[in-house]
Amino acid sequence: MIILGDKEYFKGIGAIPYEGKDSDNPLAYKFYNADQLVAGKTMREHFKFAMAYWHTLCGTGGDPFGPGTKNFPWAVAGDTLQAAKDKADAAFEFITKMGFEYYCFHDYDLIDEGDTLAASEKRIHQIVEYLKEKQAASGVKLLWGTSNCFSHPRYMNGAASNPNFDVVARAGAQVKIALDATIALDGENYVFWGGREGYMSLLNTNMKMEQDNIGRFLNMAKDYARSQGFKGTFLIEPKPMEPMKHQYDFDAATSINSIKAYGIENDFKLNIEVNHATLAQHTFQHELQVAANAGMLGSIDANRGDYQNGWDTDQFPNNVLETTEAMLVLLKAGGLQGGGINFDAKTRRNSTDMEDIFLAHIGGADTFARALLVAEAVMNMSAYNSLVDKRYASFTSGKGADFVANKLDLNDLYNYAKSKGEPDQISGKQELFENILNQYL
Repeated sequence: MIILGDKEYFKGIGAIPYEGKDSDNPLAYKFYNADQLVAGKTMREHFKFAMAYWHTLCGTGGDPFGPGTKNFPWAVAGDTLQAAKDKADAAFEFITKMGFEYYCFHDYDLIDEGDTLAASEKRIHQIVEYLKEKQAASGVKLLWGTSNCFSHPRYMNGAASNPNFDVVARAGAQVKIALDATIALDGENYVFWGGREGYMSLLNTNMKMEQDNIGRFLNMAKDYARSQGFKGTFLIEPKPMEPMKHQYDFDAATSINSIKAYGIENDFKLNIEVNHATLAQHTFQHELQVAANAGMLGSIDANRGDYQNGWDTDQFPNNVLETTEAMLVLLKAGGLQGGGINFDAKTRRNSTDMEDIFLAHIGGADTFARALLVAEAVMNMSAYNSLVDKRYASFTSGKGADFVANKLDLNDLYNYAKSKGEPDQISGKQELFENILNQYL
């Protein structure tokens, strides 16, 4: 059901249908068939696609070299609360026309920050009440909420890691308000992205204190939310740098180490973003696998970077081969734990038609759907699994099995190696694995 406010913002665009790969309708899904069963679940259940409030409704295309290029019709009201309601109307119109069921936000995406903390809290409460009505009317749900503790000048030296306790306390107050909003909207997760939790120079940084303070802060936030009845998952989103030279949640492995060091491993998982993975010199699928290995594959921010640009370009995903490799990880891991796939992506600065927002999200959804179908076929119809099993077969019997069962010591390895002589050279068959993926694309 399409949910409209007092006015229709995306005129001429109705519900986006699934028409199959032979359709030439640009405003139709070619591969994303929400009710199609894949590996025992519908595509809707696998993905839980979400719209990102910030890029879709707030990002007007500005960059360091020029102002925004997109004149959003919901951004013209002079009254702050009415402007926020107009934005919410546009959000739910878009989400329901796309056939998505989720959205994500930062606190001040919803409504502009006030001049004081009390004014900001009042504004958040007002727009949350309106969003409750929109959710009830549409069935759309909140995948996760978060707080923007990085844009305001007060956070120039970080939020939870700030060397000034007054700023740390202000960040705590802002997170409390954002948690209250997320809980009120029945949010399924809450994300922490440490946009400025890091340092520019060690010369003026007490790294241990900053990292310990982040741990204290996250424990406080977790304890408060649990005391208020929040049953969802807390998510940390890794990123290596930009805006800080070195951010403390550099990548999945670093974040997992921090989560365990802070003692919050029973409550926290990871929200893996594609572009952040490549900025850390990893692949998206690598970061997913690291998170899955630790039982912390919580959610995904879907986008891509530009391999010729060394920053966070947040383009919509369109590389089916890379996404297929990621979906292989997802299927083998049994899916996401609590989260979904949030399109943390923005249309290009010169894509200025309202239609372009739909085209971008359709392409992103189709990329993931097509990749999921390919990954399922590779796992079920090809020799892929048996080839992987064969490569590690030496650990399933004899001394290899004893090694895996922790029944050997170093002398045992020495004696075995001495008796066997030079090991055989066994091909990794990388090209064969690559060809299998290409065969099913």
